[in-house]
Amino acid sequence: MEIVLKYGKSGLPLSLPEDSEIEVLQKRKLPVFPDPESAVRKALASPLGCSSLTQEAKGCRNVCLLICDITRPVPHSVLLPILIRELLHSGFSADAITLLVATGTHRPNEGEELRELIGDEWVFNSIPIVNHFAAREDEHVDLGTTPKGTPVKIARRFMDADLRMVVGLVEPHFMAGYSGGRKVVVPGIAHADTIQVIHSTRMLNQDEVRPGRMEGNPLHEELLQAIEKVGKILAINTVIDQERNLSFINFGEIRESHSAAVSFARPYFEIPVSRKFRTIVTSASGYPLDKTYYQTIKGMMGVVDILEEGGDIFIVSECSEGLGSTTYREAQTRLIQCGAEAFLAESASSTRSAMDAWETVMQIRAMKRGKVHLYSEGLNWEEKKLTGVEVIDNLTQ
Repeated sequence: MEIVLKYGKSGLPLSLPEDSEIEVLQKRKLPVFPDPESAVRKALASPLGCSSLTQEAKGCRNVCLLICDITRPVPHSVLLPILIRELLHSGFSADAITLLVATGTHRPNEGEELRELIGDEWVFNSIPIVNHFAAREDEHVDLGTTPKGTPVKIARRFMDADLRMVVGLVEPHFMAGYSGGRKVVVPGIAHADTIQVIHSTRMLNQDEVRPGRMEGNPLHEELLQAIEKVGKILAINTVIDQERNLSFINFGEIRESHSAAVSFARPYFEIPVSRKFRTIVTSASGYPLDKTYYQTIKGMMGVVDILEEGGDIFIVSECSEGLGSTTYREAQTRLIQCGAEAFLAESASSTRSAMDAWETVMQIRAMKRGKVHLYSEGLNWEEKKLTGVEVIDNLTQ
């Protein structure tokens, strides 16, 4: 059997013996809009839980529009030209519209990468675009704490805007159940203090914190509490197919519209499986999702629930930018030095996570289920040692 795994920009061919017992699991085929631009306009004209964009813009002097960073393949090239023109038509000047890249703790997107992210030259050259920096105290507003004590510090640019909007991608998320919506705000434009608390080991080690789980997921519930402090937010939610074509889009109040998008996505992404498997071959979903090993952990967690105890996960991820941030490298170094159990015990003793250590915590959850094998051409020798898993150079042996 010949299959092509999502890997980098080109994919990775894999030949499997014909006499092997193989079951291919993938999301159901999603519908695709024949005219995506018309779908965007229709969504903007059919708001959920709010008035039309023109009505919402009345009396507003400025707008801050959050967009996901390069690690999320949101179809900005389709969405942004239409949305920006609609905002201009609603009375905003170009310099009253700010595109804020919701980087969370990721590095900024700049230069040609930022141009690729925006996907449209007119938008790129016409509208102010800035990156979020989680560590800059003076660029955030302190909104107090949630009932459970999470500090809520949000980007000042967003809080100072009269009209607040987000554009997100809805797909299963290995911690929050589904991505998009509230996640574009927290952690997308939250201060490091907020991000570190919501990603604490105490939070992430709960069984309900898992892919596809929304109801009863304490992380999802805490994110909702956090955005409640922000006030009114409008959202554009998208779902894309395997080839990253637009399959769904809606517009409305952030909670209601995101919930509707999740309801659409679930039948396609959540596949009933009648048994668990001893061996699983998967990927980190290819470019831009597999640019770092940090992002690769999501691919591991996506299959953990269907792996037999003590089984094997083989995951392919190009990791063209290496391991990830300096702080993530530090977390992985501690994992190698002290071992998984000691790492968890140490991190669980604090109400907040060390920066980027949450990805290491999730990797440990996968490692506790079975053995993880990684195929990657982008990691150097030193980085391979810091993965904490078995790095292989051949999938067929």
